[in-house]
Amino acid sequence: MTDAPTLLLALAGGYLAGSIPFGVIITRVAGLGDIRAIGSGNIGATNVLRTGRKGLAFATLFLDGAKGAVAVLIAQHFSADAAIATAIGAVIGHVFPAWLKFKGGKGVATAIGVYLALSYLMGIAAILTWLVSAGISRRSSVGGIVSMLAGPVVATFVLKDGTLAIATAFIAILVVARHADNIRRLIAGTEPKIGGSKT
Repeated sequence: MTDAPTLLLALAGGYLAGSIPFGVIITRVAGLGDIRAIGSGNIGATNVLRTGRKGLAFATLFLDGAKGAVAVLIAQHFSADAAIATAIGAVIGHVFPAWLKFKGGKGVATAIGVYLALSYLMGIAAILTWLVSAGISRRSSVGGIVSMLAGPVVATFVLKDGTLAIATAFIAILVVARHADNIRRLIAGTEPKIGGSKT
């Protein structure tokens, strides 16, 4: 078992990595202003896509995933428990970044990034699930919500790792909870499609 101070440091390190707001940074550098002032006001790739700049949206998606994955890969050099704590911290950091008054993104890309780093099987399952569900529904939120199930399902039934299952279940619940508004719009039939504008 990893000692508590190490786990706390891992959690804090993950939080700091996850809280880097790449969507905000990239759009400002590109001269588009504050991404939080357009569309849904979200800092993630889906909202960046609403600027019409697909390259910037892809960069945001990649970097939001990479920041979680890299943090977890570094933590794995210490212990598996530290890696899991870092993964949780990274997603919390993206969703609740201190520098943005705790108003961050939905956490899907970062969660998939930590899934990949913790187990490539979880990561691949999440990516494929996102592609299929988002492709069928044409809604990024559906892909994000459904893809989160990949972590706890694969951890439980394939990897048979109880600690990992609990950790990824927490991550999944956090990310799905951040989609509360999307779920309400999906029920009402007003959720925008991928690439569409949001009024």
